[in-house]
Amino acid sequence: MKILVIGSGGREHALVWKIAQSPKADKIYCAPGNAGTAELAENVAIKAEDIRALKEFAQKNKIDLTVVGPEAPLVAGIVNEFEKAGLKIFGPRKEGAIIEGSKVFSKEFMIRHEIPTAQAAIFSNFKDAVKYIGEMCASLVVKADGLAAGKGVMVCSAKEEALQAVKQIMEKREFGPAGDKMIIEECLKGEETSIIAFTDGKAIVPLASSQDHKRVFDGDKGLNTGGMGAYSPAPVVTDRLMEEIDVNVLKPFVEGMRQEGVSYKGVIYAGIMVTKDGPKVLEFNVRFGDPETQAILPRLNNDLVDLMEASIFG
Repeated sequence: MKILVIGSGGREHALVWKIAQSPKADKIYCAPGNAGTAELAENVAIKAEDIRALKEFAQKNKIDLTVVGPEAPLVAGIVNEFEKAGLKIFGPRKEGAIIEGSKVFSKEFMIRHEIPTAQAAIFSNFKDAVKYIGEMCASLVVKADGLAAGKGVMVCSAKEEALQAVKQIMEKREFGPAGDKMIIEECLKGEETSIIAFTDGKAIVPLASSQDHKRVFDGDKGLNTGGMGAYSPAPVVTDRLMEEIDVNVLKPFVEGMRQEGVSYKGVIYAGIMVTKDGPKVLEFNVRFGDPETQAILPRLNNDLVDLMEASIFG
């Protein structure tokens, strides 16, 4: 098989590394790739967001399977475009990828399908958000609605911090259109874990648990990033807790998508806070976690290509 991996980070290096172990992989390309992927694959100078050029490359080179690393092309509809062209691609269509593309949609989806999550309010007006903060307790989380490369979530321990976060999003427009709407939610207490699962739109199978650390400085200090590092397994996730996550989060996610007319295929990554009241979802992501993938894939004994094909074909 000729396989194309889209992306340029450590996650994509881990994907290329694992795919290279499959006897099905005859030739691997990575667009645009990095110095690490160049050792295992042929890097291609096409940006991950250039869907048209990626599709043309896949057609010209008769790519048998495309694997999408980052979220932006998924949210932009790369799977829809590839499928229209008769190309096999691993990942959810645009209709499913909105669960990461819009935090407002994600929150409303969780409420509709009774998936445990933090209490929240949604705003599209700066003054309303400021008024709400004044009425709430000090510990809040402020989230820009759209994609912000992992930097659009601000955990605020004081009202002044929350007000500053709202200004960044809605007044200063630091995240552009991603800040047209925003969520202000309660700050959940507990320990975080990341659960990444494969699904064909019907069944859902989780991989090993992991935990990533987002703060930019040592000691869990500073602003959130896309992820500074990760390890697997997450000690907080016992067999019993994993079963609870499966029953209360993963299966309701797939069933919720089905009820809304979406056949969700690919991976779903649930960022979860393990609270005293049980696991609650912080966010859903529609791709392999970065940096969680780098910690999980070395522990995976299965053929990754087999798993991805099973997700596509059921």
